[in-house]
Amino acid sequence: MNLFSANAPHPLRVNIFLAEKGLELPTVWLDVLNGDTRTGEHLTRNSLGETPVLELDDGTFLSESTAICRYLESIYPERPLMGRNPLHAAKVEMWARRMEQQICAPLGDFGLHTFPIFSEKVEQNPTYAESCLRLQDKRWVWFDSELADGRTFVVDNELSYADIAGATALMVSSFVDHPIPKGLKNANRWADAVRGLKGW
Repeated sequence: MNLFSANAPHPLRVNIFLAEKGLELPTVWLDVLNGDTRTGEHLTRNSLGETPVLELDDGTFLSESTAICRYLESIYPERPLMGRNPLHAAKVEMWARRMEQQICAPLGDFGLHTFPIFSEKVEQNPTYAESCLRLQDKRWVWFDSELADGRTFVVDNELSYADIAGATALMVSSFVDHPIPKGLKNANRWADAVRGLKGW
């Protein structure tokens, strides 16, 4: 297997996942800002021109970070990060979706509508982008309240893929210099723990 990765939010998920499982894969690092993901060669791996991409030994290409991590979990089940039993797996899935839709989406939309590299993908709207940051602040307040019971990690206070999915939001928040408000102690406790994971 070969992993095509980059210094970007979604590849970060796979990097942390691999590191926390103690796995190493041959990795080709692509420079997104210099157009490495828009070359004809990479577009044959992923027609959307995105990373990460996992190339299997039979030549199959898998893209999308969750799909890659789910595949890796199935062949390397030790130290499960996507669920150790049906109920735990359902909770991880629930929180991974919450991370993507509630926590990551506003920041991702902000980046999509402000970073020049995405100008070919969408008709960028700066006014909408600013509204995304205001929404993000509300989402962090919600998330902080969800962690008011004192847990550090979101599912049963154990590190899981749901927390790793949340790393996407933390990376983008750093890119755009819009951190979690300091007064949200629970959300910041979680963020400090995630930033301390292997592979960050």
